[in-house]
Amino acid sequence: MGRYETAAIETAALGEANTSADMFFQLGMMYSTGSSVDADYVSAHKWFNLAALEGNHDAIRLRREIAALMSETEIATAQRAARAWLGR
Repeated sequence: MGRYETAAIETAALGEANTSADMFFQLGMMYSTGSSVDADYVSAHKWFNLAALEGNHDAIRLRREIAALMSETEIATAQRAARAWLGR
C-alpha cells in the first residue's frame, strides 16, 4: 500500500473510503512494523482498534501487545484517534 492510499484512508470519514477490517489490520501492521511508514505505536493501536471493532481477532491480540509497550497517555491518544476517525 502506497503513501497516497494510506493518506486517503487516514483522512477519510467513515463511509468515504473503501474500508474493512482487513484494511484497518494492514494499516496497524504497517505502523507497528514501520513498513512503508514511520513506526508509530499510537497509530498502530488506533488501526488495530478499528480492525478489532470490525471483528478481526488478530487485531485484538496485536492491539493488546502494542498496548503493553505504550504509556497510558499514548493508549488514550490512540483511543481518541479511533473514535475521531469513526466520527464520534
